[in-house]
Amino acid sequence: MSKKTVGLAGLAGLTGLGNGGTNSDTTTASDQSASAGSVYSTELGRTCPECGKAKGKCVCSNESMPEGDGIVRIQRETKGRKGKGVTLITGVLLAPAELKKLAKELKQKCGVGGAVKDEVIEIQGDVREQMFDEMKQRGFTVKKAGG
Repeated sequence: MSKKTVGLAGLAGLTGLGNGGTNSDTTTASDQSASAGSVYSTELGRTCPECGKAKGKCVCSNESMPEGDGIVRIQRETKGRKGKGVTLITGVLLAPAELKKLAKELKQKCGVGGAVKDEVIEIQGDVREQMFDEMKQRGFTVKKAGG
């Protein structure tokens, strides 16, 4: 077994930098590796082969529709919030991206903050009446739940 020494010119040929890119074998190999996409990146961790984003931020598999009876329920809750009341809107059958957009519009309508957690829209304060009217206008079947 003999050792073969490769100079800088040899390395340039292997990386596709040599010969001005006229070597068709080198161009084909670099095109294949660029189009294949990475499965793991040190920056992102595991990546989705379809969209190329990190597994946690993948948009192609998260677009599933939630299941339910189609009735939107609006209730007020204070548990675990040190007495501060929030309005919970549950049962909205929208994809996660659309649910987040709806929550943003509802928060702007009331002029308050809120969040989307586990397919439930939380809006700060007791705004059940406003939410009831707004969701009714948007064409949802709405019920008031709780006391």
